[in-house]
Amino acid sequence: MTYIFDGSLPGLLTAVFEWFERKPGTVSLKSIETFQPEAFSESFTVVTNSDKADRVWKGLQGKLKKDWLRKFYCAYLSEIPEAFDHLFQFTIYVFQNEKGAENNYGNAHVIALAKYAKSVEREKHRMEAFIRFQHTADGIFYTGVDPDFNVLPLISNHFKNRYADQQWIIYDLKRKYGLHYNLSTVEEITIDFAVGVNSKNPEAILLNEKEELYSVLWKDYFKSANIVARKNTKLHIRHVPKRYWKYLTEKQLS
Repeated sequence: MTYIFDGSLPGLLTAVFEWFERKPGTVSLKSIETFQPEAFSESFTVVTNSDKADRVWKGLQGKLKKDWLRKFYCAYLSEIPEAFDHLFQFTIYVFQNEKGAENNYGNAHVIALAKYAKSVEREKHRMEAFIRFQHTADGIFYTGVDPDFNVLPLISNHFKNRYADQQWIIYDLKRKYGLHYNLSTVEEITIDFAVGVNSKNPEAILLNEKEELYSVLWKDYFKSANIVARKNTKLHIRHVPKRYWKYLTEKQLS
């Protein structure tokens, strides 16, 4: 049997609740976006229920330490279709065994979650390191990103603490939502982009008049500080993969 859910974390947790309530035997979990009906396979559509989801999450908090709760959440943020079923099976496995079951790396679901979480954490750190803001004419620092995984929920505190004295927006162009810091709180937002704005860099007319000067000065500094004789392209790419160069002002050399 296949359980179908809406792709949300509460939906996934509700699916676990439904499995324990129904005990249908072997079940796989798929999101409604990836599910394809099969002629000889039964399916059950999970209706997300916040009360049921909260009970399952509270149960996980009693079973898992904080580091594994974070791994669980990071694995969900990976958005990898196979991760949903691993999360589902992992949760059932944890509830059916004594505390510490998550440390059994002989279990396929434990290994999968650890792998997904590691990839998401790596993407989080790279976003924190490579994001560059541009100062817009209305005084807000903006950047558009398209990370491999949904890491915005993980980088919010980093940028709130680091740039506490300025308003900023980090917008995920792939997932069409962003974070806006208004000098006190971080809120999730969506933007109806006008023509020319839905890009990683705002159009020049939207930027603060000094932004272009700052960009030129930074590029000049980078070029002057770069020692050609000590250039090691392989090492550089290992630490700064090419897919992140689009965020770096110094890589947009004229």
